[in-house]
Amino acid sequence: MGMSVGSGGGSGEPEPMMDINTTPLIDVMLVLLVMLIITIPIQLHSVDLNLPAGTPPPAVREPEIVRIDVDFDGTILWNGEVVETRQALEAKMSEAAVKPEQPEIHIRPNKLVTYDRVAAVLASAQRLGLKKIGIIGSEQFL
Repeated sequence: MGMSVGSGGGSGEPEPMMDINTTPLIDVMLVLLVMLIITIPIQLHSVDLNLPAGTPPPAVREPEIVRIDVDFDGTILWNGEVVETRQALEAKMSEAAVKPEQPEIHIRPNKLVTYDRVAAVLASAQRLGLKKIGIIGSEQFL
């Protein structure tokens, strides 16, 4: 047990208490915490979805794929058929470009072909308005 010892001034007057009473403050904080817990809405573990009604849309059909191979000597193949000249290749590309739904163009260069041959095919496809162009078989260059 501890005992409060005065300053020893000799006067019989008690000194004023300097500590703040925190009990009312704690009571108010507890009441506010309970009010906060009561007013928070209950969390539901469900998701509201607006699902479409009616018949589903028609199935998406697979896109047409045109495969252009560029051989090591610069020979160009359109779906396995040899294309003799660049003008013939561009004629086939322009036919594909005017279709309502353009086909996907998959360009597959040989590992030994020079870059300028592949770049010429890519430039022709872009110039003629083909939008869906991709290079496949690039894993052979790794």
